[in-house]
Amino acid sequence: MNRSANSFKPNISLYGPYLALVLSGWLMLFSIGYNEVGYSLNTFFSTALGKQTIWIGISLFAFIALQFVDWKFWQTIAIPIYGISLALLVGVFIFGTNINGATSWYRIGSVTIQPSEFAKIGTALAVASYLNNYSTDLRKWQSISTLALIILVPMLLILLQPDAGSAIIFTSFLLVMYRAGFSPQFYIISFFGMTMLILGLMYPATNVTLALSLIGVGLLIYYTQPKFYLAVLYIVFIIASYEVFKLYPQYHLYQLLTSIGVLSFLAGIVWNKKKKREVSLVLMAIFLGSLVSGGANWGFNHILKSHQQQRINVWLHPELVQNKDAGYNLEKSKLAIGAGGFSGKGFLQGDMTKGNFVPEQTTDFIFCTVGEEQGFVGTVLIIGLFLYLLVQIVIVAERQRSKFAMYYGYSVAGILFLHLFINIGMTMGLAPIIGVPLPFLSKGGSSLLGFSILLGILVNMDSRRY
Repeated sequence: MNRSANSFKPNISLYGPYLALVLSGWLMLFSIGYNEVGYSLNTFFSTALGKQTIWIGISLFAFIALQFVDWKFWQTIAIPIYGISLALLVGVFIFGTNINGATSWYRIGSVTIQPSEFAKIGTALAVASYLNNYSTDLRKWQSISTLALIILVPMLLILLQPDAGSAIIFTSFLLVMYRAGFSPQFYIISFFGMTMLILGLMYPATNVTLALSLIGVGLLIYYTQPKFYLAVLYIVFIIASYEVFKLYPQYHLYQLLTSIGVLSFLAGIVWNKKKKREVSLVLMAIFLGSLVSGGANWGFNHILKSHQQQRINVWLHPELVQNKDAGYNLEKSKLAIGAGGFSGKGFLQGDMTKGNFVPEQTTDFIFCTVGEEQGFVGTVLIIGLFLYLLVQIVIVAERQRSKFAMYYGYSVAGILFLHLFINIGMTMGLAPIIGVPLPFLSKGGSSLLGFSILLGILVNMDSRRY
């Protein structure tokens, strides 16, 4: 059957979870602000719940209004929207308002707008537009560097505010790059680099290098089969240098460089063997791994401010946190979630929620309210709704006839997934506390409107895909 280009076919599988999550967020905010007196109609819209109710109305209106736009409109103005989002990010340094140490908001009367939320939309459209270009080929460095620039410019502007939480969300565009054919080797290297960075924050760089060296020797023996005594000598050297390092820690840098040098010498001896590629990969991995872990350790001690160090220590080394206030959020978050048990205390019955024991529980830690009042069952349902929405977004992206719409769909999926992963990880101690809201549930007008527009554009594209 022939369909016109403007035929409209709404996707209920995206409407349903969106509305359910928005309603869940409203109910959680209702519970957090509820007391024995209840809400007064005279003062309702001055409360956090009242303000969020207004934003929900605005967001729903925007979501529905987007469905009456020709989907090709987004492809036409993708780059202009991206440019406007960059201008807003630059303008915040001149006209913005500083809140909690970050100049990330515009203040218009009593309303604050966070441009980084809308920069995600502009970047998603720009990435989809560039990948849709027939000349784009992610096997060429020119295409890769241009796409990286599109993503890194807003990311760096947000970092300068500084807002590390919002900036890190832009790494989610790696998902759409993978779908567009970017080399899987990059993701393997990135995972290795991230692992080395975390290890560098957890342990002395020399220990990480020694461990890498032992692994490297094992691989060299496996691939190149050097003379046995060389391998034994090197292993003895590693163990001996480690013992010396414990006695004379001030010489750890020399030991680290010597360790890499000796391993390079060993690799040079076996260079003429058949497995040259494996040897070079081992050397590169050890060198880069040592560099990343050492840089992370040095940066932690010499660049990060004390409160930033505390956040990382709360995540990786809670036993080293001397300032108990630094770990207060995480401690209360875990207690609130654990107090809910299997089925929860019931709606409006959360003691920690009503007592406001968890800071920022209407924004970054709203998942704690779900855990305390609805228990394990409620948290599984919320996570299930998000996962269902993500699966539907991927299905929608894959069935698009336009590559622009497909790439935009994967951008939306990546942004939502990273928000979900980091926010829930923060509340459970699995991720550092970096101020990332939970989509559709956390209080915040810019966040809710941004996510509604982000998803509404995709629904619009899918409804007119024929």
